[in-house]
Amino acid sequence: MQHRLAIDDHPSPQVQRACQPDSAAQARDFARGFAALLCPEPSALTTQNLLLLVSELVANALRHAGAVTALRLRADRERIEVCVEDPSPTPPQERRPDLTGSHGGFGWPMVHTLAVEVAVLPGTGGGKTVQAVLAR
Repeated sequence: MQHRLAIDDHPSPQVQRACQPDSAAQARDFARGFAALLCPEPSALTTQNLLLLVSELVANALRHAGAVTALRLRADRERIEVCVEDPSPTPPQERRPDLTGSHGGFGWPMVHTLAVEVAVLPGTGGGKTVQAVLAR
Protein backbone atom coordinates (compact mmCIF):
# COMPACT_ATOMS: atom_id res chain seq x y z
CA MET A 1 0.00 0.00 0.00
CA GLN A 2 1.35 3.41 -0.97
CA HIS A 3 1.47 6.23 1.55
CA ARG A 4 -0.68 9.20 0.56
CA LEU A 5 1.21 12.43 0.11
CA ALA A 6 -0.40 14.73 2.65
CA ILE A 7 0.90 18.25 2.20
CA ASP A 8 1.12 18.68 5.98
CA ASP A 9 3.42 15.62 6.29
CA HIS A 10 6.26 17.46 4.58
CA PRO A 11 8.59 20.12 5.98
CA SER A 12 8.08 22.07 2.78
CA PRO A 13 4.40 22.53 1.92
CA GLN A 14 4.89 21.17 -1.58
CA VAL A 15 4.80 17.67 -3.02
CA GLN A 16 6.47 16.88 -6.35
CA ARG A 17 7.16 13.97 -8.68
CA ALA A 18 8.85 13.71 -12.09
CA CYS A 19 9.02 11.27 -15.00
CA GLN A 20 10.00 11.13 -18.66
CA PRO A 21 6.96 9.82 -20.55
CA ASP A 22 7.17 8.37 -24.06
CA SER A 23 3.47 8.96 -24.74
CA ALA A 24 0.52 11.04 -23.63
CA ALA A 25 -1.05 7.86 -22.20
CA GLN A 26 2.00 7.29 -19.97
CA ALA A 27 1.83 10.92 -18.85
CA ARG A 28 -1.88 10.60 -18.00
CA ASP A 29 -1.21 7.46 -15.95
CA PHE A 30 1.57 9.25 -14.07
CA ALA A 31 -0.67 12.29 -13.41
CA ARG A 32 -3.58 10.08 -12.33
CA GLY A 33 -1.31 8.29 -9.85
CA PHE A 34 0.07 11.59 -8.58
CA ALA A 35 -3.42 13.01 -7.98
CA ALA A 36 -4.55 9.82 -6.21
CA LEU A 37 -1.64 10.07 -3.77
CA LEU A 38 -2.39 13.65 -2.72
CA CYS A 39 -4.17 14.19 0.55
CA PRO A 40 -6.67 15.62 0.34
CA GLU A 41 -7.21 14.16 -3.08
CA PRO A 42 -8.22 16.74 -5.71
CA SER A 43 -11.84 16.80 -6.84
CA ALA A 44 -12.87 14.67 -9.80
CA LEU A 45 -13.12 17.81 -11.95
CA THR A 46 -9.63 19.01 -10.98
CA THR A 47 -8.21 15.56 -11.69
CA GLN A 48 -9.95 15.47 -15.08
CA ASN A 49 -8.54 18.91 -15.91
CA LEU A 50 -5.08 17.79 -14.77
CA LEU A 51 -5.24 14.77 -17.09
CA LEU A 52 -6.37 16.91 -20.04
CA LEU A 53 -3.64 19.46 -19.41
CA VAL A 54 -0.88 16.86 -19.02
CA SER A 55 -2.07 14.96 -22.07
CA GLU A 56 -2.16 18.05 -24.28
CA LEU A 57 1.20 19.44 -23.18
CA VAL A 58 2.98 16.09 -23.52
CA ALA A 59 1.36 15.29 -26.88
CA ASN A 60 2.40 18.73 -28.18
CA ALA A 61 5.98 18.30 -26.96
CA LEU A 62 6.20 14.88 -28.61
CA ARG A 63 4.64 16.12 -31.85
CA HIS A 64 6.41 19.45 -32.22
CA ALA A 65 9.68 19.01 -30.29
CA GLY A 66 10.21 15.28 -30.80
CA ALA A 67 10.53 14.36 -27.12
CA VAL A 68 9.64 15.12 -23.54
CA THR A 69 12.77 15.47 -21.44
CA ALA A 70 10.76 15.72 -18.19
CA LEU A 71 7.24 15.94 -16.85
CA ARG A 72 7.19 17.48 -13.39
CA LEU A 73 4.12 17.73 -11.18
CA ARG A 74 4.05 19.80 -8.01
CA ALA A 75 1.19 20.40 -5.61
CA ASP A 76 0.61 22.51 -2.56
CA ARG A 77 -2.55 23.40 -0.70
CA GLU A 78 -3.79 25.78 -3.40
CA ARG A 79 -2.44 24.67 -6.77
CA ILE A 80 -1.12 21.91 -8.97
CA GLU A 81 1.73 22.86 -11.26
CA VAL A 82 2.51 20.97 -14.47
CA CYS A 83 5.90 21.49 -16.13
CA VAL A 84 6.70 19.82 -19.43
CA GLU A 85 10.29 20.15 -20.61
CA ASP A 86 11.34 19.46 -24.20
CA PRO A 87 14.48 19.95 -26.32
CA SER A 88 13.08 22.63 -28.66
CA PRO A 89 13.46 26.36 -27.93
CA THR A 90 10.47 27.18 -30.17
CA PRO A 91 7.50 28.30 -28.08
CA PRO A 92 4.02 26.90 -28.71
CA GLN A 93 2.17 28.75 -31.44
CA GLU A 94 -1.52 29.47 -31.40
CA ARG A 95 -3.07 28.40 -34.70
CA ARG A 96 -6.53 28.74 -36.12
CA PRO A 97 -8.40 25.54 -35.17
CA ASP A 98 -8.88 23.17 -38.09
CA LEU A 99 -12.51 22.08 -37.99
CA THR A 100 -11.73 19.08 -40.21
CA GLY A 101 -9.53 17.71 -37.43
CA SER A 102 -6.47 17.08 -39.58
CA HIS A 103 -4.25 19.93 -38.37
CA GLY A 104 -5.30 20.57 -34.77
CA GLY A 105 -5.16 24.07 -33.35
CA PHE A 106 -7.44 23.35 -30.37
CA GLY A 107 -4.84 22.38 -27.76
CA TRP A 108 -3.07 25.62 -26.89
CA PRO A 109 -6.35 27.55 -26.35
CA MET A 110 -7.59 24.64 -24.21
CA VAL A 111 -4.43 24.83 -22.07
CA HIS A 112 -5.10 28.53 -21.48
CA THR A 113 -8.74 27.83 -20.62
CA LEU A 114 -7.94 25.08 -18.09
CA ALA A 115 -4.98 26.73 -16.39
CA VAL A 116 -5.00 29.78 -14.14
CA GLU A 117 -1.39 30.51 -15.19
CA VAL A 118 0.61 29.51 -18.27
CA ALA A 119 4.25 30.34 -18.94
CA VAL A 120 6.88 29.28 -21.45
CA LEU A 121 10.33 29.41 -19.90
CA PRO A 122 13.78 28.85 -21.38
CA GLY A 123 15.01 25.39 -20.53
CA THR A 124 18.43 24.01 -19.91
CA GLY A 125 20.44 23.00 -22.93
CA GLY A 126 18.45 25.16 -25.36
CA GLY A 127 15.02 23.65 -24.84
CA LYS A 128 12.00 25.06 -23.05
CA THR A 129 9.64 24.38 -20.19
CA VAL A 130 5.91 24.90 -20.56
CA GLN A 131 4.43 25.54 -17.14
CA ALA A 132 0.71 25.47 -16.42
CA VAL A 133 -1.00 25.85 -13.06
CA LEU A 134 -4.39 24.52 -11.99
CA ALA A 135 -6.29 25.69 -8.96
CA ARG A 136 -6.47 22.84 -6.47
